[in-house]
Amino acid sequence: MAEKKKEEEEKEVKKVATKKEEAKTSKSEEEKPKPKKEKSEEKTQEEAKSKKEEPKKTEEESSTDEETPKKEEPKTPKKKKDLWGILHIYASKNNTILHVTDPTGAETISLCSGGQVVKSQREESSPYAAMQAAIRVADELKDKGVMGLHIQVRGPGGHSGSKYPGKGAQAAIRAISRTGVKIGRITDVTPIPHGGCRPKGGKRGRRV
Repeated sequence: MAEKKKEEEEKEVKKVATKKEEAKTSKSEEEKPKPKKEKSEEKTQEEAKSKKEEPKKTEEESSTDEETPKKEEPKTPKKKKDLWGILHIYASKNNTILHVTDPTGAETISLCSGGQVVKSQREESSPYAAMQAAIRVADELKDKGVMGLHIQVRGPGGHSGSKYPGKGAQAAIRAISRTGVKIGRITDVTPIPHGGCRPKGGKRGRRV
């Protein structure tokens, strides 16, 4: 009987010892660091989550991102200079000619006359023909970017011509001012004789 009791006590002691060893091994396994594979798996999971959270860019946005260059410093916009020209108006009793040049007078910008607008010859010098010619000239100037004009009015002048311009000059100036073109100075450049040649007609003038 005594031997049986001893065997039972030894079995119990062994059981307790085995339990303690199992507990120690479980603790040591918990305390051991996780293998590298698990860490890499966690990282991949986090990256996948972040990708899902980020909104997908459309094709247009991606193309604009690729096309947009680096931001440069904003440049001050240059002020556009208003182009000016000179309108030469020759008005006689027979016709009205409008000739627009650059300020130097070397380059012709636009050219029109009363004869280009009206069919009959007797209406070439009329105010209506001058107005229509002026409107044509103004449209052409706007297309070419000319914003202002200095006007020079000329009559026939000289020894035999009249000192005063024809009736189409004033009508042309009014028509151009109504189109919105800026008008600078208006000058009369009719040629005036200073002595010079003797006019025809004889001592007692022309007999009528």
